[in-house]
Amino acid sequence: MATGSSGSRRKQSSRAVPEVSVLRIGHRPGRDPRLTTHLALTARAFGARAMYLEPPDPAIVDRLRAVGVRWGGGFSVVPTDDWRPVVRSFDGPVVHLTMYGLPFEKIEPRLRRSRRILLVVGGAKVPRDLFNRATYNVAVGHQPHSEVAAVAVVLERLRGIPGPQAWPKARQVIVPRARGKMVRMRESPR
Repeated sequence: MATGSSGSRRKQSSRAVPEVSVLRIGHRPGRDPRLTTHLALTARAFGARAMYLEPPDPAIVDRLRAVGVRWGGGFSVVPTDDWRPVVRSFDGPVVHLTMYGLPFEKIEPRLRRSRRILLVVGGAKVPRDLFNRATYNVAVGHQPHSEVAAVAVVLERLRGIPGPQAWPKARQVIVPRARGKMVRMRESPR
């Protein structure tokens, strides 16, 4: 049920697109900074609004703020000491991405009707409590793979892939080319 055809892209873009945030729980500061950074960069690039990070890691927050300054957009990283209040207070479906959940294809139509969605991905071991608190436990395939891949697939299906246009307040803009790399510096960010 891929959304790769241009017809399905047109239908998707004519509908309201849900605002998506990501909650990363169980981040291990000494062990996971690269993976968590990749998770945040992927969420940002595919149109997520924010990433909540539990436990907090100031180095990752600073790194991603610097990305936002250079490349623009409104993505933010929100440190939190406890994931439970984030889940409890979220005003939309809480979608725990796990290989043990229901197939994404079965839940996708319900998610498309939502205004806001919180995607939750775990680190080393996800607390059993999360399985019970989530609105949906959802699998993107029923095989072990990266949480980065799961977030990318879900965001692409719900929001599509952002085009090459400059993001708001971007200082740097990639110029698409068949060969080589070109980054244009903007005079004054909008």
